[in-house]
Amino acid sequence: MRIVVLVSGTGSNLQAVIDAVRAGDLDVELAAVGADRPGTYGVERSAAAGIPTFVVDFKAYPDRAAWNAALTEAVAAFRPDVVVSSGFMRIVSADFIAAFDGKYLNTHPALLPAFPGAHGVRDALAYGIKVTGCTVHWADAGVDTGPIIAQEAVAVEDGDTEETLHERIKTVERRLLVSTLRDLAAAKQ
Repeated sequence: MRIVVLVSGTGSNLQAVIDAVRAGDLDVELAAVGADRPGTYGVERSAAAGIPTFVVDFKAYPDRAAWNAALTEAVAAFRPDVVVSSGFMRIVSADFIAAFDGKYLNTHPALLPAFPGAHGVRDALAYGIKVTGCTVHWADAGVDTGPIIAQEAVAVEDGDTEETLHERIKTVERRLLVSTLRDLAAAKQ
């Protein structure tokens, strides 16, 4: 199974995938890693691991439609079976979603459908819940919507800050992403 991973930041989920592939625990081909802006550590991680990289800089395009078209073209050039949004902080268009025929996988640091959007951890803490978690789902044209594939709960501890809770969620999210990709790859064979 060929995957293209999209990142906007450090790429810690991406590193978990790279590590699992190297260890022989995940049978996927990392076809490429792309970013929405230059200088991301996720792209640096990928380049260091010998994975092809590309950047479709959001700021280099006159509007969102032009950027989405360029991103679609760049990703499609690698012929992925699955596109993984791994901390990719841009909303893609319905045309992007359609181009990959329901094969756009997203991770989110909350138990969707609760707390969608860029601040799921902060919003969950502000609401006062006692259990949150992470979700891996097939993304559609909505914000953090689409069929849920896997979820795992993470307890909110007394004294948690957004940062401490998010770090615990990320640990689970990395494992859940690798497990989901493993299951998808096995089903494809």
